[in-house]
Amino acid sequence: MLNRVLPFVIFVALSCVLNGRGQQDESTESVDGSEIIGPYFDANIPQNVTAIVGKSAFLRCRARNLGNKTLAWLRHRDVHILTVGSYTYTTDQRFQATYNKDLGESVLEIKWASIRDAGLFECQISTQPVRSLFVHLEVVVPTAVIWGAPEIFVEKGHMINITCTINYSTEPPAYIFWYHQDEVINFDSARGGVSVITEKADITISHLLIQKADLADSGRYSCSPSNADVASVRVHVT
Repeated sequence: MLNRVLPFVIFVALSCVLNGRGQQDESTESVDGSEIIGPYFDANIPQNVTAIVGKSAFLRCRARNLGNKTLAWLRHRDVHILTVGSYTYTTDQRFQATYNKDLGESVLEIKWASIRDAGLFECQISTQPVRSLFVHLEVVVPTAVIWGAPEIFVEKGHMINITCTINYSTEPPAYIFWYHQDEVINFDSARGGVSVITEKADITISHLLIQKADLADSGRYSCSPSNADVASVRVHVT
């Protein structure tokens, strides 16, 4: 209980300094026909955020009718105060808040996000008692997946179609290399009939197409995108 109360006390003390001790904001605003006293959170702000490992994560908090109150960010895992207004209260320099008092908005940036950063974050308004908005951060790793892995069976003479998807990527990979038995596939080889079709979107999909499968086409195939780990599958031509 003490771990929870202490940051609250610190936050209230900091807020008094930033806002002016003893000042009260009893202004009202009508929302959907109901009258709300004092500041309240904008319901349109996303409360579930996904970030890519190694990239910046952005958590947004916006309050309406903020008046002379202040927004603060806390990490729920250890109830650690990260920022109050435009001030930062953590030694971790990856955390930084962009605070716009006029808009009543605070954007918490977590640079070079890691898996350990995932979890619940709390945005507080310095009312008494405080009003809180919880934002859940998920940090994901770009992943390559081959459909049908770990093994695909194809009849001799039929087409081999190996499909690789790249998930959890904020942008398409710069390139995708395909390998057969650890050798880069040469699409201009004498074998012929080998091609790749790649569709770049939120989820990038790459198809390796091999016409008229032969026994020599059996073996391990690997999809190696520029922004994710390698995915492999073993093809059996029967």
